[in-house]
Amino acid sequence: MRTYEQDAKTLELPWPFTGRDEELELVRTSSAAGRHGIVVTGPAGQGKTRLITEAVRGTEHTLVTGTPEAQDLPFAAFAHLLPEPVSLHRAVRILSGVRLLVVDDAHLLDEASAALVHQLAVHGRTRLVVAAVDGVPAPGAVSRLWTGELLPRLPLEPLPCEDVARLLAAAGLEPLTVRRLHRVCRGDLRLLRDVVAALGTTGRLIPVPGTQERAWRGALPVTAAVKERLAPVLGRSHPGERDILERLAFAEPLPLPLPLDDVDPAVLERLERDGLIQADDRGGAVTLAHPLHGAALRATAGRLCARRLTGAPRDHGPALEAERRVLLRAIERFDVRSVPTPVGEWLVAEGAVLPAGYAAVRARFARLRGQVRDAAAWAREGLRGAPGDQGCRAELRSAEGESGQSGDDDVYARYDAVRLGDAEGAARRLPAGSVFARHADALARKDAEGLDRAAEALEERGFLLFAAEARAQAVRVHRDPRAARVSRTRAVALARRCQGARTPALAGLVLGELTARQRQIVTLAAAGLTNREIAERLTLSVRTVGNHLYSAYSRLGTGDRGALPVLCASA
Repeated sequence: MRTYEQDAKTLELPWPFTGRDEELELVRTSSAAGRHGIVVTGPAGQGKTRLITEAVRGTEHTLVTGTPEAQDLPFAAFAHLLPEPVSLHRAVRILSGVRLLVVDDAHLLDEASAALVHQLAVHGRTRLVVAAVDGVPAPGAVSRLWTGELLPRLPLEPLPCEDVARLLAAAGLEPLTVRRLHRVCRGDLRLLRDVVAALGTTGRLIPVPGTQERAWRGALPVTAAVKERLAPVLGRSHPGERDILERLAFAEPLPLPLPLDDVDPAVLERLERDGLIQADDRGGAVTLAHPLHGAALRATAGRLCARRLTGAPRDHGPALEAERRVLLRAIERFDVRSVPTPVGEWLVAEGAVLPAGYAAVRARFARLRGQVRDAAAWAREGLRGAPGDQGCRAELRSAEGESGQSGDDDVYARYDAVRLGDAEGAARRLPAGSVFARHADALARKDAEGLDRAAEALEERGFLLFAAEARAQAVRVHRDPRAARVSRTRAVALARRCQGARTPALAGLVLGELTARQRQIVTLAAAGLTNREIAERLTLSVRTVGNHLYSAYSRLGTGDRGALPVLCASA
């Protein structure tokens, strides 16, 4: 099966398996004895093969792979396993002794191979783990594996940004660059790998002053993978379509209705039907459907085309001020759920200097959401143009400090006492009925269920770090050990999304009542070692390591291997 091996063009990244813990467990258990298997689907490049590789690692299995070159050759995918010629009936008999069959790129199987896979699923003696790409034609015998309910289907969702950040940790990229890569690549890990490699080899990563991180600013590198993903745009042949797509690409930064009054509506409707453009809910603005297309079209446009489409220099000041006011209102309403801010993000990507006032508000909004590294990055962006700005300096100190305190002289500052565990009198000084007051009241009364409810409300409003702290406080006052484990698990899951934030409340998360051997194995697993590597280091069997981890997960109340670094760091 294909794996993502390190090479000289990947910034020396190890590209470890990251995230997908629940999906990994589903695939592993689906191929266990007594199960028929599973089909993993998703867009190209989202890590289906990598997930299955990890799931079957160390187990005896047989691999077949569909290829576009052999789609017209009967049983081409099974050529290394079957004699020639062979009938379908005999092929089923020959392969009935295979305990676990992995089928990669099943959508590319020839019809005979597809029929063979389907028959093996019907007979049920061979466990099947099948990978197929969504949105492309596939043999009917393949699609009927899940539509006919022969096998359960696991559709892969894109990796969340925090998992992409862990994947890219070895590259030392600053968080705004990570978010830009996540947005542009939209879950396509092969594209992500290609773009990151190109950024390194073309020298487009610049050092961030005062840190050991690097940032990507400016145009998208037009790699072979980018050109491949751009093919649906470049291949448009109807008159006017390419012109509309290019005009949209150069109009993207402004969240305003686009000046397309002179465009044939039929052309717009055709592009929307083909999934290349999208209209907002009110139908007033049209944008490109995929963030990569705009960046790629701008990068590939000639100078004359870019000059014609860019027009006069734009004043982004009003749009930035509108975004700043939206963020301030959200902070004042104690609701920091994500809001669209395309202008600021676009200007940062282009390397433009941001107004310090805007950058300070962006930093504060990110910090309140628990995105402490994002907050520091936004503050540094403001200090680039105004090194002495006190607002940005204060935000940078708060984001880089390990206390997690707000440093604000307002409601959030009064709420700091609650976060530090001192709720006496705090509820009276917080807005009556607010989520902060409810948190303070529950903490003062040592009401574990109330703390859990406050955490839910905080999380709903976007305060992920505050929610993690409330859950951690609930752990210490729960009388029911099972309820305490649930609170700990949720606290850890929230803390994982807070970019390494360390606060006094989170320091209360402990590894639970583990045996010395379990703690030793969990610590090694948290450091990134596989079960096999742990077994070799401790002179144990892989099965013994797995059993210890399973017992540890039960006591910790989590089945998420990715949560272990947070647990260990907080112990």
